[in-house]
Amino acid sequence: MYNRKNEAREERLRQKLDAGLMSDRFPEVANIVVRMKYVKEGTTSLLRTLNFYPGSHAFFRMSCLGEGCVDGGLDLTRVITMMIRNHKTSAKGELRCENKDPSAVHADMAYEVSMKYA
Repeated sequence: MYNRKNEAREERLRQKLDAGLMSDRFPEVANIVVRMKYVKEGTTSLLRTLNFYPGSHAFFRMSCLGEGCVDGGLDLTRVITMMIRNHKTSAKGELRCENKDPSAVHADMAYEVSMKYA
């Protein structure tokens, strides 16, 4: 399990670096704020806020916080790219962990995204 977690962490780091910088991919965006509420098994919740600026990596995939979930995640890439394409300033919704392994605990996420343009 330890090696699998390390491999998954290294892969996420490679993906983050490959995503490039916000200033290169989305020069019209001044900043993005993502407010998230993770819910594990319907009972435990965790609030988290992420800020993305022009110098940030354009990587919008969050790890699943469920116990035993190694290869899962919650991906906001499509949400954010559609917002930019349609010049939207806010969006709300929910995502489920992409891993369907029934032996692991998975987290769902409610999100609010706000965006400012340059």
